[in-house]
Amino acid sequence: MSRVSIQEEGFDAGAELAVLEAAGGGAVASFTGVVRGENDLVALELHHYPAMTAAQVERIVDEAMGRWPLLGVRVIHRFGRLGPGEHIVFVGTASRHRSAALESCAFLIDWLKSEAPFWKKEYFADGGANWVEARVEDEAKARGWTR
Repeated sequence: MSRVSIQEEGFDAGAELAVLEAAGGGAVASFTGVVRGENDLVALELHHYPAMTAAQVERIVDEAMGRWPLLGVRVIHRFGRLGPGEHIVFVGTASRHRSAALESCAFLIDWLKSEAPFWKKEYFADGGANWVEARVEDEAKARGWTR
């Protein structure tokens, strides 16, 4: 199984967890992101540059594997037009130790939220649209992981 998938199609978070649980480590941590429907949002469109995105996500997974004793990692990030309630991202980590699974999962999702090369545009019921700006809080969390 690939560690990283940048894909347009949906995914089954339960099936992804089952694969990580089969690694036999005793600890699996995960995060599943869902498109919010607040403020009359009707769609979120994600754009990316495929070669750059995949390489950068693989690089950060390599960093996580080097920082924590992980038995498995799975990162899925979707692109394209998604509606409220649809899965947008999955991060799962497996380890023999709870702290390694939890910390590495948090590290990966913080990085994806602030540093992954995706461009997001929101579309609203009134016909309006806007590009999503990076949030200061997300960038601060990601900086907190630097050595």
